[in-house]
Amino acid sequence: MADLIAYTDGACSGNPGPGGWGVLMRAVADGAVVKERCLSGGEPDTTNNRMELLAAIHALETLARASQITIVTDSQYVKNGVTGWIHGWKRNGWKTSAKKPVKNVELWQRLDEAQARHDVIWEWVKGHAGHPENERADALAREGMAPFKPKAPPKTQPKDDA
Repeated sequence: MADLIAYTDGACSGNPGPGGWGVLMRAVADGAVVKERCLSGGEPDTTNNRMELLAAIHALETLARASQITIVTDSQYVKNGVTGWIHGWKRNGWKTSAKKPVKNVELWQRLDEAQARHDVIWEWVKGHAGHPENERADALAREGMAPFKPKAPPKTQPKDDA
């Protein structure tokens, strides 16, 4: 049986601003990649945290059947949230310990539902530190963001008055 690993990342140009999410999914057997799939998408007005959450959500929701998967993220917000904070939020009716509504609650609930179908191991890696798969997930997130970024005006050539 192959190990399933999803490297996830989110990106935002401005926060809030146009954003994208990316997922590099790999099936690995005997140390070799046997299958690879790339996913990406974006939104015109969002935050980096929302994009990080959506990357993890899409990694899980794309799986057709219950699976064992390792999700590697450079977002401590996602990793700490899903492995720790979420339990208290659920107990408190999706309120923080300060009794305030949880930010991005609809995405946290969607992630909670998506991960419940699977056996998920969550790992954190430092972002932008040369981790090849994390860098690929970042490139996918930027691809997902690209359609929502404002286009730069075309450069004009100086006019010749001759």
